[in-house]
Amino acid sequence: MSFTSNYLVCEGREIHYTEWGSRDNRDEVVMAWHGLARTGRDMDEAAEHLAALGYRVICPDTIGRGLSQWSPDPRNEYCIAFYSRLALSLVDQLRIDRFHWLGTSMGGAIGLACAAGNLRGRMRSLVLNDIGPELAAPAVERIRSYAGRPAAFDRVSELEQYFRTVYQPYGWLSDAQWQRLTETSTRRLPDGRVTPHYDPNMVMQFVHHPGDYDQWPAYDSLDLPVLCLRGESSDLLLAETAERMRTRGPCATVVTIAGCGHAPALNTPEQLVLVEQFFATGVLEP
Repeated sequence: MSFTSNYLVCEGREIHYTEWGSRDNRDEVVMAWHGLARTGRDMDEAAEHLAALGYRVICPDTIGRGLSQWSPDPRNEYCIAFYSRLALSLVDQLRIDRFHWLGTSMGGAIGLACAAGNLRGRMRSLVLNDIGPELAAPAVERIRSYAGRPAAFDRVSELEQYFRTVYQPYGWLSDAQWQRLTETSTRRLPDGRVTPHYDPNMVMQFVHHPGDYDQWPAYDSLDLPVLCLRGESSDLLLAETAERMRTRGPCATVVTIAGCGHAPALNTPEQLVLVEQFFATGVLEP
């Protein structure tokens, strides 16, 4: 199934998104949001799967990532509050009233904030892919260490090998999927080398908005079905945090994904059927 590539101006910034399924569908819609240093193309497998089931799927590039505009005000705009405003503007301009949210890592944190804030009552269900209301500090430092100083290489093939190493915790990806991940998240520097396709200033979030990912009050206020997918060896979403998510607030359904760390790639039939079933019913069969 094919997709379209689109642009909208949200909060004065140009945002790129891919769209899968029928644009006329306003009843069965999914907002699929990627992780910190990634792009909306990470959601291709999930979007294609859901679109084949009749969903309309919107996959944005966050400001400063992929084909979206880089922020001229990185200190104030690379943060959950601004990302949430972008999400609101996007769904309003697309005239989407009710929708499901599928978010990996940062994309899940944005969805959580929106569900508790400016999009409360409009979200039908929320899938958090290896993210919760509390992050493990050592993992945040690990992510900052590579995301804030992106590597650069002479060859795209070298960048692909770098991605295979850094994103090994994603679990299994086919060779074709690794190649697509690389080609959809590569930009060329003025000196001709290639580097990941994001603004390194996006890590200012951790300096100027250190509490962005501390979201227990928001989580406890949720009143919609929540599914949490946790990579079994995740160092970002600890097992004890996921266990607390089972008993607090919306009492999330928590499923451990074997063979993954942070974060499952949402690209295998086993992972996709979990999302499919949860969006259809709001529960998972035992």
